Amino acid sequence: MDKAEIDAAGHGLQYFCKCIVSKSTLVKGQSDVYLLETDAILPRPEQLAPKPGQFYLLRRAVSSVEYGRPISVYHCDVHIDAQTGLKVVKLQFLILRKGRGTHELTSLLPGDELQIIGPLGTGFSLPDDIQTVRKPGLSPEICIAGGGIGVAPVAFFAESLPDKSYDFFASFKGASYGLSNVRADSLSITTEDGSEGIRGMLNAALTADLIRERGYKIIFACGPLPMLAYLKELAAQTGVRCYVSMEARMLCGVGACLGCTIPTAGGNARVCKDGPVFDAEDLIFDKPATRRKPLPIDYMPDLTVRIAGVKFSNPVMAASGTFGFGQNYRGMENVDVLGGIVGKGVTLEPRLGNSGQRIIEVASGNINSIGLQNPGVRAFIKDELPAMLRLRPVAIANLAGSDLESYTEGAALLDATDIPMIELNISCPNVKAGGQAWGLDPDKAASCVAAVREATKKPLMVKLSPNAPDIVAVALACVDAGADALSLINTISAVSIDIERGRPVFDNVRAGLCGPAIKPIALRMVYDVAAALRSQPSARQVPLVGMGGISCWQDAVEFIMAGANAVQVGSAKFANPHVMEEIISGIAWFMKTHGYRTVDEMVGLALP
Repeated sequence: MDKAEIDAAGHGLQYFCKCIVSKSTLVKGQSDVYLLETDAILPRPEQLAPKPGQFYLLRRAVSSVEYGRPISVYHCDVHIDAQTGLKVVKLQFLILRKGRGTHELTSLLPGDELQIIGPLGTGFSLPDDIQTVRKPGLSPEICIAGGGIGVAPVAFFAESLPDKSYDFFASFKGASYGLSNVRADSLSITTEDGSEGIRGMLNAALTADLIRERGYKIIFACGPLPMLAYLKELAAQTGVRCYVSMEARMLCGVGACLGCTIPTAGGNARVCKDGPVFDAEDLIFDKPATRRKPLPIDYMPDLTVRIAGVKFSNPVMAASGTFGFGQNYRGMENVDVLGGIVGKGVTLEPRLGNSGQRIIEVASGNINSIGLQNPGVRAFIKDELPAMLRLRPVAIANLAGSDLESYTEGAALLDATDIPMIELNISCPNVKAGGQAWGLDPDKAASCVAAVREATKKPLMVKLSPNAPDIVAVALACVDAGADALSLINTISAVSIDIERGRPVFDNVRAGLCGPAIKPIALRMVYDVAAALRSQPSARQVPLVGMGGISCWQDAVEFIMAGANAVQVGSAKFANPHVMEEIISGIAWFMKTHGYRTVDEMVGLALP
């Protein structure tokens, strides 16, 4: 901590505390921008109120996210509480509902608890040579520009300046907001849809010629990166100074973790500590990515995919072990809209499953030890398969076993049915190899796949274990042994301890971790396997079905761009029975707005 951030006794001037929300409202005319207000009571008079351009890390006190979200201050009032004599800082924030963290923040109600850390970062400051008193007949020397939610910090800065000592340019997609405290000499508004002010982006109102004409000497700005890059160019062309507020994903917010760095002419700089306000001349902006044009309004993207010759109406399937045999969720969601259903894993003979505790919830997921409880292949074929086949989604049988004989006998029985595809679970223990799972070793995996391949002509999708030391080697071995497709990943081996008993929670000690916690690991494995397959001859390039922690359509798109032709959704259904419907509609919306006519156009886009 810098000396400037501690008092004479060595106490920090910033603070971490819980506050009570006093106001939380949707901004008029907006569908996703909210005004949040709270009072922060400062325990010591030396503690700081925010300066324009500074931010706080905000997080709901009881939250499903781990870290606070950096939100700039929109407005601030300071007063002394008459009863306690303590300094009270009334803070207002404009928050764009975008991801999980901001969704939580914008769902707060008056009386809810909010966790805050701050004030953080360096704010806007006015150089001594800039005049705030406008000379008769001349425009102000100060130009302020805000884009979208970036209006908040520059509006707070504008509020700190004398009235009419600046010109203000605000750019929005639609209706304007956040300008009620702006007292500009000239206020120019642009909207992308033309609903207010000038139609267009910021460059429709603020140009190099206008800067020269009005004689601005300095620009302060916050907004989307393309806007800030444009302003940097304008400043260079006109010879004026330009200071911009940047944003980045953050963890600590105080400069310790080095996670929010951005490139500058002097090397990496921390947005949380060295910024967020930077001299634009020092910043290095990447060239903006070329965005695909949206599809015509009346054009519907094609969601169909083919896996090992089998056609699916869309790329979303229910994962094995989470959907029964297709009947459990009927009535709670429209099962018929799914692309496919992978049934509960079945073995040749019935199994009772594991004894003792079977599931516990952990951060962002669960650990389960079900133990393949199932009625056996014959009972599945007789009692479950007929109803499963009557559903619209493609039915897929998940086959497990403990030795080659049980695998091959089970496969032969399924081969005589109308099941369109078999998913081969090779994460089961090989009883003749000391209990090691088939899928951990390339040779053992290949021997299992080859034996089952001999026993059935059905399309064979092999489900890979993430616990293999080299999942790519196992994947290639399975392809060479006859796999028509690969699905990955199965659950990750995990342990939990009951601290009251001082014993493992599960009788088998190890169990399977699943849920959002494993998504980045699953995505990495899909990416690695897809990249390896892409470098192989075409005969070895089998389709992939990705799974592991998928809980929203954005997750599904990530897996597809990492190389998956389709996805399976598992434990997310336990929290939201409609999640797969939402994922399907989300993928369709993304394709339409980003110009993808088919799913195949997205598959593997992120691969080298």
